[in-house]
Amino acid sequence: MPFPVAAGGANYSGNFIPEIWSSKMVENFYDATVLAAISNTDYEGEIKAHGDKVQIRLTPEVTIRSYQKGMNLTVERPDKPKITLEIDQGEYFACVEDDVDKVQSDIKLMDAWSKDASEKMKIKIDTNVLTGMLPDIAATNQGATAGRISGSINLGATGAAVQVTKTNVLDLLVDAGTVLDEANAPESGRFMVIPAWMAGMIKKSDLKDASLTGDTTSVLRNGRLGMIDRFTLYSSHNLNSVLDGGNRCFSVIAGHKMGLTFASQMTEMESIRAKSTFGNIIRGLQVYGFKVVKGEALAKLYVRQ
Repeated sequence: MPFPVAAGGANYSGNFIPEIWSSKMVENFYDATVLAAISNTDYEGEIKAHGDKVQIRLTPEVTIRSYQKGMNLTVERPDKPKITLEIDQGEYFACVEDDVDKVQSDIKLMDAWSKDASEKMKIKIDTNVLTGMLPDIAATNQGATAGRISGSINLGATGAAVQVTKTNVLDLLVDAGTVLDEANAPESGRFMVIPAWMAGMIKKSDLKDASLTGDTTSVLRNGRLGMIDRFTLYSSHNLNSVLDGGNRCFSVIAGHKMGLTFASQMTEMESIRAKSTFGNIIRGLQVYGFKVVKGEALAKLYVRQ
């Protein structure tokens, strides 16, 4: 018979090795989150503690002017303000490992705990970043008149979200690609994060013909969306969504990872003796920050079912 547990208690068991646990936590986090695929982590190594700041220097833009023989040249000093990446957000977890469970059980829950904690962290941090980055996406890369050059591409706007169907979903993806083309975003390495229902629309569209994606297997058989019009597609439940005119509308994000920088680090991982019971308290803190460093490399589609 297992040792009785007080009301509100839990039967935890297993061994805890902080160094291994911490590395597994970070590894599982990056396996689960879409942020590793849609952002760069160029400055992560510089993060040391909660509240740190990283000064990001941007490449200044040089003006090209027409020349005539004998004219006086206009000399400029190219400069661009720095962007500050602040590591100002944090998430934590804390649980207790009872001494009785540790002695009586040989089941190791380290892997299960790391996977569960990384998934919960992923949901919280993904949601925060995918929502927090929206205000800094270039204005010309969103709305009903998107397109830096054309200004006539409808990506949806508040009160007038684009209704996605299996008939127009591929056209919408192509339109997003055109908007990024006009913004001179790199063609290779583009991504798009879409809700699950939109992924379903793609699978019902003409894309069910495997030859359209260049894949040897139809998406209806293997469930992989692959690459469409230079976009690698990722499905996420954590995109920002709001009720607009009685409809649930989603902010789909597309672009290149050069547009968003993200830094995350598990800065604290420790086991301490509990004061109110016989056991060890295991707790971890993960701090992070993000910044849109190139808004023109990102685009937003405002869509509904």
